Amino acid sequence: MNLNCMVVDDDDMSRTIIKRYIEKTNFLALKYECTSAIDASNLLKEGNTDVIFLDIQMPEMTGMDLIKTLEEDYQIVMITSAQEYAVEAFEKQVTDYLVKPIEYSRFLMSASKVKKNIENLQRQNEKHHDIYVRSDSKLIRLDIENIMYVEALADYVIFHTKSKKHIVHYTMKGIENRLPTSMFSRVHRSYIINVFNVNSIEDNSILIGEKIIPIGASYKEMFINRLNFL
Repeated sequence: MNLNCMVVDDDDMSRTIIKRYIEKTNFLALKYECTSAIDASNLLKEGNTDVIFLDIQMPEMTGMDLIKTLEEDYQIVMITSAQEYAVEAFEKQVTDYLVKPIEYSRFLMSASKVKKNIENLQRQNEKHHDIYVRSDSKLIRLDIENIMYVEALADYVIFHTKSKKHIVHYTMKGIENRLPTSMFSRVHRSYIINVFNVNSIEDNSILIGEKIIPIGASYKEMFINRLNFL
């Protein structure tokens, strides 16, 4: 399992060091490199990021400011020369807090903690065959086998099941983290599919029932690699 990483730091040397550490770690893959929190905020909308290595002190928008704007669940590792923000960072549920200069051994400890957190969450999800969603002021039980696909709609997601659909106020990353990876795959920033309900795949699209779902460029390789080809 490779975890897609985003590095956010306005200092060139710091970014170079973290990028080198990511390259040395076989379960990490660099996805995005940002010199500002504003750039990071825009890129995160494209999806496909698991962990953010985030500096705090940056112009215009700080790392703490970025965390406040996040609507999806990420593993966040703060990387900073300022020790005084540690308490605030952990109150915001960051995974770890690294103080510069950072040795690779300390970075690896942090990366391993991120990996363990994600694996634990996935194992928990694999045990459950249902999910409860709040829709129309009610808690509704959905059998995950009946979920055809999940679609993003602004600040909401739509669960398309075999019988009806349910609109829920939640984020795609949050849903992705709670569905078992053995059954579900993110194929686009706006779509998560049940791989067992795929009828056919052609070029950059998937057919599920009568719905044509696009495959995003940043998700295509991972999705194709999990298919059982003859």
